[in-house]
Amino acid sequence: MKTFWTIVLGLFLLVGCNSSDDDPLGNWVKKSDFEGHPRGNSVSFVIGEKAYVGLGYNDDDDTNNGYLKDFWEYNSSTDKWNAIASFPGNGRISSVGFSINGKGYVGTGYDGDNKLKDVWEYDPATNAWTQKDDFIGGARYKAVGFALDKYGYIGTGYGDDTVDKNDFYRFDPTAASGSQWQKVQSISGSKRRGATAFTYSGKAYVCTGVNNGVALTDMYEYDPTADTWTKKIDLDDDSDWTIVRQNASSFVLDDKAYVFLGENSSTLSTVWQYDFAKDTWVDMSDFEGSARTNAVAFTVGTKAIVATGQSGSYYLDDVWEWRPYEESDTDD
Repeated sequence: MKTFWTIVLGLFLLVGCNSSDDDPLGNWVKKSDFEGHPRGNSVSFVIGEKAYVGLGYNDDDDTNNGYLKDFWEYNSSTDKWNAIASFPGNGRISSVGFSINGKGYVGTGYDGDNKLKDVWEYDPATNAWTQKDDFIGGARYKAVGFALDKYGYIGTGYGDDTVDKNDFYRFDPTAASGSQWQKVQSISGSKRRGATAFTYSGKAYVCTGVNNGVALTDMYEYDPTADTWTKKIDLDDDSDWTIVRQNASSFVLDDKAYVFLGENSSTLSTVWQYDFAKDTWVDMSDFEGSARTNAVAFTVGTKAIVATGQSGSYYLDDVWEWRPYEESDTDD
């Protein structure tokens, strides 16, 4: 009997010692700092194995009233940043970026005085920017943008008419000048600004954001072939979920999406993983840097990266890599 109870006690202690296995997974590893000025509300896109980050705001910069125009290329294999040609349009915040067929695109935003509708193409082969057709949906900022197949898309945001938007438009960079934009189906559900978007397996997903100051809980999937939006699980379907926010960051890695950072009454550090197959969310380890909003995030190669952002009145230049299968380690 003594041996039996000794075994039982040992098993009890073993289970107790492994209680940490229930902790959320995920580890953030600090990378080399972004080499430009610290900033919030910048924009990014990815071309091949390189990521590109630029624009944004820092009120300590006097060259353009804080609205920055510089752009930088990030090599994820060497963890190095290099300056590229500066953006030729107005410095701006809350613009959108995407890439199509080896070129990057930036459009819309706010320059401190005006909402914007211009669109620019970056060619890494020539290190040059070329202006494309203006966005036909009208000037706006805090929109979302993404690319599917050979087209780009811009929609939602806060318009020049001071109204939140739910309209969407498709961009064809190969079309003749004057016909590069075409209206597509508006997103279902609420109008919104400050949402986030990500793409997976030929479809796009839009979630979070606010409408008239009210935080949104709906999420939609866009099918470009059918030009339709399908409602997915609500962000508050489970009472324990805290996904609702605005000005969040997101990326897709290894068949899962991640939505994180942003703000909801205060700046956030929480990270949520979306399972496309199960249409559900799982809580992951919190971001290990400062809580922040308006950061850029992207997947380049096999690495998922978040950079820059704003925390209160502080503008940030730190860069972090997300490793979802590791346990959190604040010492790396």
